[in-house]
Amino acid sequence: MKGSRALSATAVSIAVLLCGAASSQAVVATVPPAPAPAPAPAPAPAPAPSVAPGKISLVVEHAYGNPPFVIAGGRVVVRGIVVPYVGGQTVKVSFYRDGRKVDVQTVSVLAVGNGAGQFHLNYSSASAGVVQARAAHYATPQQGAFSARSTSVSFVSANLGPGAQGPSVRLLQSELNALHYVVPLDGVFDEATGRAVIAYRKVTGLERVASTNAHVFELLQRGAGSFHVRYPQDGRHVEADLTKQVLAEIEPGGHVRAIYTMSSGKPSTPTVIGHFNVYSKTPGENSEGMVDSNYFIRGYAIHGYHEVPTYAASHGCLRVPIPDASAIFGWVQLGTAVDVYNETGGGSERVSGNAGP
Repeated sequence: MKGSRALSATAVSIAVLLCGAASSQAVVATVPPAPAPAPAPAPAPAPAPSVAPGKISLVVEHAYGNPPFVIAGGRVVVRGIVVPYVGGQTVKVSFYRDGRKVDVQTVSVLAVGNGAGQFHLNYSSASAGVVQARAAHYATPQQGAFSARSTSVSFVSANLGPGAQGPSVRLLQSELNALHYVVPLDGVFDEATGRAVIAYRKVTGLERVASTNAHVFELLQRGAGSFHVRYPQDGRHVEADLTKQVLAEIEPGGHVRAIYTMSSGKPSTPTVIGHFNVYSKTPGENSEGMVDSNYFIRGYAIHGYHEVPTYAASHGCLRVPIPDASAIFGWVQLGTAVDVYNETGGGSERVSGNAGP
């Protein structure tokens, strides 16, 4: 009996151990595994550096006239204004003559205050032609790309005369036309261009020849050579300056319409000075060789003639070149006022009874 109880106790102990083990396994089986740690977030990318936008303007200096020009062999200054200014930037400037690239320069942009930068460079051409500067700033990490073009500048040949042709002649004609000299605009230095040059030289006090030089173009650059209207109150009228030996058609308000070379009366047969009105008009050529005549008092007339020297040489009339006579005849009307005057002497206040061509 005693041995049986000991065996039973041993059995019980074993059973308890087995139950405990099973219970422990059951607990382990029901506990979920621990979650895996979340991955660390990727670092945010560094912000990209800001790129400044930009714009540029180009100004050409030391070129004058309309359009601007400079005598071949001279130089211009190209100035660029860059906004905004960003340190360390450069600009490439290319020069084109008649559409063909002839020079390239790279220049640094320097600060000038107020958030702007600038650069400047010189350009000279010994050859005639139309020149334009083109500037380009290529994109950098600090500033975007931008570009600009300058106005065109003509480099002109200054020594022009009969038979010359090309852009320099065309520019000469354009400048004379802007001042109201009667001149073609075809780029050919013909007789009509020569007459306009002579009229311009008369007004500016130069030697009266049908050719140009550097001084003529320098005067044109400055806008010299305009006709000074003496009697703007006379409305639509003609003015004949005996000192300068030019004739001008004047519109109401004192606006110059056209300027012509002329030849007035020589000292022995001077042109009468004063205020007159056209009283008779005779088209065509008369027996004395006067073409398209506009009489303003007795035998004194504005008319075309085969000989019109650069000085006073008529018998009292106001001679104009025959190619100009028709246009003048068409503009002058019966009653049109004619003002004849001198600045430094010449002419007469006495009306001659035998004035002629």
